[in-house]
Amino acid sequence: MKKIIIGIMGPGESATSTDLENAYQLGQLIAGAGWILLTGGRNSGVMDAANKGAKAANGLTIGILPGNNTRGISQAVDIAIVTDMGNARNNINILSSDLIIACGMGSGTASEIALALKADKQVILLNDSRESQLFFKKLAESNIFVVNNAVEAMNQVREILANPR
Repeated sequence: MKKIIIGIMGPGESATSTDLENAYQLGQLIAGAGWILLTGGRNSGVMDAANKGAKAANGLTIGILPGNNTRGISQAVDIAIVTDMGNARNNINILSSDLIIACGMGSGTASEIALALKADKQVILLNDSRESQLFFKKLAESNIFVVNNAVEAMNQVREILANPR
């Protein structure tokens, strides 16, 4: 039986303390549900926080790395996928995830959300940027779900998974 893979996308160096707290809690909750966590794999920002949260709950983590080696990898990544694709690896992040949670916002995160919408994937937005929420809702209202915290995000994940399209 295929394991569920939840992708958490979010900013690296520009992540806020709220983004980091949410990402860590999401990682814990994803692991607690028995799902696999997929991130960009780096040792910064949302990626690192989510991986650390999942590992704290004995979860399995996958990191899709942009370079041709594992330099800069989060120590909480179990399975490293080395792509040598730079930002093009964002498409691998999206296509390999069953569902995407965008935790925070940055240009890389925005590109991942756009790729998810092009692939007709459902995206949960966990950020306080009303502008980004409105923008992405306007692009694909039926595939964007806005939440206020990690618990709401997980409730939305469960609802989406229970009612596949």
